[in-house]
Parts: sequence; structure tokens; C-alpha cells
Amino acid sequence: GRCRCPGYVVWHCGAMADTPGRHRHAPPAGAAAALGVRTGTDLDCGRAYRNLLDAVHQGLITEQAIDTAVTRLFLARFRLGMFDPPDSVRWARIPISELDTPAHRALALTVARESIVLLKNARNLLPLRRDVGTIAVIGPNADQWRMLLGNYNGIPSDPVTPLRGIREAVSPRTRVLYALGSNLAENFPVLAPVPPAVLSTASGRRGLDVAFYAGRAMSGTPLFQRTDSTLGSDWGEGAPRADMNADDFGVRWTGILRPPHTGTYRLALVGTVKFQLYLDDSLVVQSVYPTHDGEFPDPRFAQTEPLQLTAGKSYRLRVDGAESYGEAELQLLWATPPEALESEAVAAAQRADVVVLCLGLTARLEGEEMRVAVPGFSGGDRTSLGLPAPQEHLLERIAALGKPTVLVLLSGSAVAVTWAQEHVPAILEAWYPGQAGGTAIADVLFGAYNPGARLPVTFYRDAADLPPFDDYRMAGRTYRFFQGTPLYPFGHGLSYSTFRYEGLRVSSDTLRGDDTVTVSVNVTNTSSRAGDEVVQLYVRHPSSAVTRPKRDLRGFRRVTLQPRETRTVTFPLAAAAVRYWDPDAHRWTIEHGPVAVEAGASSADIRLTTTIVVTGKR
Repeated sequence: GRCRCPGYVVWHCGAMADTPGRHRHAPPAGAAAALGVRTGTDLDCGRAYRNLLDAVHQGLITEQAIDTAVTRLFLARFRLGMFDPPDSVRWARIPISELDTPAHRALALTVARESIVLLKNARNLLPLRRDVGTIAVIGPNADQWRMLLGNYNGIPSDPVTPLRGIREAVSPRTRVLYALGSNLAENFPVLAPVPPAVLSTASGRRGLDVAFYAGRAMSGTPLFQRTDSTLGSDWGEGAPRADMNADDFGVRWTGILRPPHTGTYRLALVGTVKFQLYLDDSLVVQSVYPTHDGEFPDPRFAQTEPLQLTAGKSYRLRVDGAESYGEAELQLLWATPPEALESEAVAAAQRADVVVLCLGLTARLEGEEMRVAVPGFSGGDRTSLGLPAPQEHLLERIAALGKPTVLVLLSGSAVAVTWAQEHVPAILEAWYPGQAGGTAIADVLFGAYNPGARLPVTFYRDAADLPPFDDYRMAGRTYRFFQGTPLYPFGHGLSYSTFRYEGLRVSSDTLRGDDTVTVSVNVTNTSSRAGDEVVQLYVRHPSSAVTRPKRDLRGFRRVTLQPRETRTVTFPLAAAAVRYWDPDAHRWTIEHGPVAVEAGASSADIRLTTTIVVTGKR
């Protein structure tokens, strides 16, 4: 029929291919493609819709149904100006210089600051003094800029790690010591750029020989050659030289690798091109991706198995990179022997007045369909909520020294730092804060910024507190249905300021089925410091005839209050906000009766409660 849809629906890339093996639904290829289109998916990011022609011949779908999807897709392309001269398309007139402008850098810092959650601050250890004598910054997330980023990300031009942010924030007299401390997880080391000092060319110069080819097959004579100090290239959407095809070129790096120490190493590549790494003519790393002939749409890692290398020995190194679409970047990384990591960290902490531990996760451990199989992780999923064992051991070893210690977590999901909550005085959750993350973390640590963010998820104490992962029911999950005591509740977050709630009131004690009432509460900053408070509105159904959540978030407002300032915060509360889904009737239903209206600082820190009565429509 006619297309009235203002947009279109697309599969997540490769999702159709997951249907037989992962979703326990395995129709033939043509039937699967037909089912996708018939149920409203217009575009397949993958290869599944190549079977639509067969599906038409088999009578599984009509050409009219396919035309509807095609119409939606071309309408979107027309609206984007893809068939118009570039000069008349406003999207095509946005120059690359619009990226990484001062305004965008300032926004990155603002977002990072506003997302940091202060989980604990016993005895007001934070903020720290900028002129403290010696600070030890320790941990696998302290000075690795990729740990600032999630996956499906671009590469910032000037990322600031926590270590760099702290160094730039302290006084000139403060000493900042650094130690890596531990691997990220068992058999999962920290990867850092391979330094030029361990690389040499065929002529004995420091670095690598590089040959550039006109095609990704890298056949024939190179277009040109040069020497690079190490392997770390990023050509963006372009090519190494203007006369090369940006979507069809190859690069080969060759040289000698001489390790400085004898022990266990790993070599790795991260990039968007198709890549292969050879050591002494043996293939030890290659990219694997189901589409685009092994190339990635965003930077991805692949690393070797553990390699036993000998100090000073020469190992022949070769890396091939082939580009056929999208961005082109590649970097050579390694992990050096881990034997001395903890002792170096203990030595640094013993010399320090304050310790900042930067621990947590990384997008190399948690993500989508990843080739990760280490304790606590499986294929990018998590099998444990705790810190990886090497980091937990480092945490407990450093905390046992008795120094004032701050734990800074970088992660994309909740981490059960149960031991730290009992033994570490101050804890921050910084998530994956992006390019300005280190600056934002330092601003919070030293008080240049007063934290105000709140947890958007529940932090549980242990995975054993949760139902099985493959049980899709909501019972026992999230702040709405969890019956236990969380480590940190949904909505939790502290500040260097304190706040008082007073005068919760509603514009009407009755909420009719088609009305909206206004909920108001007075919030006062009771401290001597300006700060942000996130006021949260919840509802409960104390006498419902059906199973309802413990409470439901129905609004939140982040307000900045000066010392002793009071502000009235208001929320609209519509009747639709208190309805529930009736699976038997297959519709939303509004239940008549009392509803508790709550205002608080988290789902477990309710300050004020009042009651309204929900009735029928006028």
C-alpha cells in the first residue's frame, strides 16, 4: 500500500544472520527475508535480503510489499539530498573543520563532568587539595586513552587520560607517580603502543619500513615508500596520498622487533582496515569481521596468544593493512611481561600521600559479540558483576597500605565493588567519559567541579542476586522489581553540597483518567557550596489489584542551587503515567484508586510522600 511512514526500519547489522543460531528461529533464507520485510523491516544491514528475489518466486512475499519498503528507503534518501547536486544539500556543505572545534571540546568536557557519579565520600575525603605532596595514580585504566571510549566510536584528536588530567590539575610542587598495577583481567593484559625504541628498519634505522600500494591486493611495485617511527596511522575517510583511491589501497609495514625484557608478551592490532600481523613469517593476528571482507566500521582489537620472547633477540615483523570502505586507521600495540606490575604499584603507593586507583572495565572486555573468553566475561557479555580478579587483588593490596585512597571506576556497566564500599573511603563512577574524561575526573577529584550525576542503573552486590540471564521476566530485576538490598540504588549519587526537601504538594488530590496534575517540591541547598541536585519523582500503587512495580520513576529535574538557595521544582503527572499494560486485554489500563507520589534523591532515598486518588474520566 501507500507509504505513510516518515522514516524507515533497519536491522542491526548482522541481526538477520543471528536469527537461526541465536534466536532459535530458523526459517529458510527466503522465508526469513520475506518475514523481515512483512513485519516492517525495510533495510537489512547484511546479506539476508539478497534472498528476496527467490522469496517472490516462491510466493512468500509480493512485489508490492517490497515496493513499500523501497519507497520508504528512497524517500529517506531524497530527503537527505542524495540525488541532488552537493552544493544544494545543506548536509554536504558541513566541512570537516566542524569537528573538534573549541565549542565541541567544551561540550565533551561538560558532558563528562555532568556524568560522573560520586558513589561514596566517607569523612569528606574529596575534594582533594591540589597542593598535596605526592599522589600515586595506579591502575590499568589510569593512562590508556582507549579506556575512555566505548565501542562504535571515533578517535579523538587529543584524549586526556586520568593520569594526564591529574598531572595538569595539581600544583607545580605536587609529585605524581604512576604504576600500571595489574592486567585488566586474567590473561587479558593492558595494550599500549609499541615504542619506536624496540623497532628497526632493514637498514638499521629506528622504526619501520612502509610500502604503499595502489590496490588492497598489494601486488606489483609500491607507489611509494617511507620510514615510520612506529605503526600508528589514521587517514580518516581519505588515503595516504591524494593520488590514491581512498577505498582501494594497501599498506605494508616491515621491520625488526627487539624486546627489552624476556617474558610473556602479546602483540595486537587495532583498526578499521583488514589487517594481518606476521612474526618471523608466521601469521599471529588477523582481523575477523563477517561483513566488508574483514574490515571494521569502527576500531576493533585483535591480539595474539601469549608469546614468549627473549630480550634483545631479533624478530621479523610484518603488518599488512587493506582498505576498501569507510575510515582507514591502524595501530600496533603490545603488552609487556606483567610479573612486576603489582610490586611497582605498591612501591608508588607507599611513597604517596594520596592514592587514586583507576580500575574497572573496558570496551575490549564488554561489548557486542566479541572474541573474549576470560574469567568474568564471555563473548562480550559479563558472567560476573565484580571487578576482574587481578584488579580486585590490586585494590585490596593497595587499600591495605592504609593511605587515603580514591577508587575511580571506568566502565560501561555496573560493577559490584562490594569490598571497596566497605574499605575504600571515596569512590567515583566515571563510565567511559570520552575525550575529556581525564580533565573531568581531575575537576571532580580536586573540587573544580561539584559532582551531581545519578546512577541510571542499579548496582547489585552479586550476580547471584539476579535471576538467570535467559529468564526474560522482570521479576527480581531493576529498582522496580528487585527485592534485595542493592550496593548502590538506581538514582544514587552524592555531592559536595547538601540539600533539604520540603513542601511536597499536588495541584489536585484527584487525578482523572484524562487529566494532568502538577507536583511541586521545595529544594534548598543547605551547604556553603553551589551544587546540582537531581530531584526525582516516583509513584507507587499501595493497594493495586495487579502486580505493580515497587515504584516507578515518573520525572526528574537537575537543578543548580547556590548556597542557601531554595527553588520550587515542578513536575507534570499525567494519568497516562500511572497506567499499566494488561497482557490479557492487550492494552494500557488505568487502575482507579490511591497512588503514592514521592520526591527524593534516589529510588532508595525518598524524602517526601503524598497521595492522590485516580478516578475515571470526566
